Amino acid sequence: MTMLETHWMPDDPSVPLTGGAPSAFGALRRFARRDLAEEQCELCSAPLGAEHPHLLELDNRQLICACDACALLFDRPEAGKYRRVGRRLRWLDDFQLSEIDWLSLALPVNMAFFFYHSGAGKVVAYYPSPAGPTESLLPLETWQGLATANPALTGMAPDVEALLVNRLGTCREYYLVPIDRCYELVGLIRVHWRGLAGGAEVWHEIKTFFAKLRRETGAPSLESSYA
Repeated sequence: MTMLETHWMPDDPSVPLTGGAPSAFGALRRFARRDLAEEQCELCSAPLGAEHPHLLELDNRQLICACDACALLFDRPEAGKYRRVGRRLRWLDDFQLSEIDWLSLALPVNMAFFFYHSGAGKVVAYYPSPAGPTESLLPLETWQGLATANPALTGMAPDVEALLVNRLGTCREYYLVPIDRCYELVGLIRVHWRGLAGGAEVWHEIKTFFAKLRRETGAPSLESSYA
């Protein structure tokens, strides 16, 4: 078994995302599906295309869909209850993270995302699971050291941008991504996981997700093994 299979337990995929996961992730299915009917801006009801901006509601960390005009209203941090999610993607090809540093984070799986939570006033870590995202409750003592070794982390936009880490099997991938891409990944796992080991479908979805991310960021192709 991989680290994912060892620690992720299955649940009924028809059950809504509740329980230990925050309400922010209640719309994960929406970001994971590819067969949605036409969507509307959740602020003005204008029709939306397949590619459209997202806003993060800061109080409950809920993602909402928006049109370009409404999204422009929330470009600035002082704009109010919403924060626009950007579209910057960056492959961190020279990211410095030793095995000891990773182990010191005490995460139970080898995939996680980290972002600065302005409400909590600190960097938080989440890892995906079949039940949804799970917050790591352990203190991130090594984060400041990581930020010092990797200056790109100091430029992360609070709340809406994240460090995404994939260390499954032989993979060692690090990206700066919009927070909605992390939600998408969690949603894919939530929707497609089957049985104890996840099944071939979910592993195909994970590989496809990261292959697309590599293409979008110009990262080299990777012959990855998650075993």
